[in-house]
Amino acid sequence: MISRIARLSLATLISVTIGIAPMSVMAADPAPATPPAAAPDPAAAPTGKAAEQKAKKAAKKEKKADKKSKKKSKKKAKPASDAAT
Repeated sequence: MISRIARLSLATLISVTIGIAPMSVMAADPAPATPPAAAPDPAAAPTGKAAEQKAKKAAKKEKKADKKSKKKSKKKAKPASDAAT
């Protein structure tokens, strides 16, 4: 009985996923098929300074994450070496 319910649930989940997939692709498409004839939006195109700031921010986040992972690995290694002695 459980296997029938499991199979039915899995089949329902797969069919719903397949049915929703085209809608999620359409919703994720930010640009319309035919671009409007209006002037380009200045906020859409980042300036050189804004792009530079974003790059700095991303580098800072990456550096912080790397530092955190090193600290965690060092913390894990310390108890392991204490247990070995």
